[in-house]
Amino acid sequence: QVQVAESGGGLAQAGGSLRLTCITSGLTRDDFEDYAMGWFRQTPGSEREFVACISYSGVSMDYADSVNGRFTISRDNLQKTVFLQMNNLKPEDTAMYFCAGGVGMMLLKQGQIKFRGQGTQVTVSA
Repeated sequence: QVQVAESGGGLAQAGGSLRLTCITSGLTRDDFEDYAMGWFRQTPGSEREFVACISYSGVSMDYADSVNGRFTISRDNLQKTVFLQMNNLKPEDTAMYFCAGGVGMMLLKQGQIKFRGQGTQVTVSA
């Protein structure tokens, strides 16, 4: 059973930065490298929103227009970990952020999630 644990959320001021970390367990390194990984966010009463995803190799990335140029996704396959560096934060970035794995970037971006974590809260004040 795959387990996902996110951390790094918290309170930040507009223009500030946070770095989210997603640690997976229950997967071998080879298994982890079979999955594209991504970050999604959700606020109460709203639908889940795609934020960013990264290919199994870490070579290709894709971002939502709303975060492109401000957020950077990366992964460490040896540690089975995924990161989301968030810079120049805006109040509209406030949400619960969760990490997820899927079979391929395109499917993951479309919401075809194979496993996910519970999330970490990010709150950005104006």
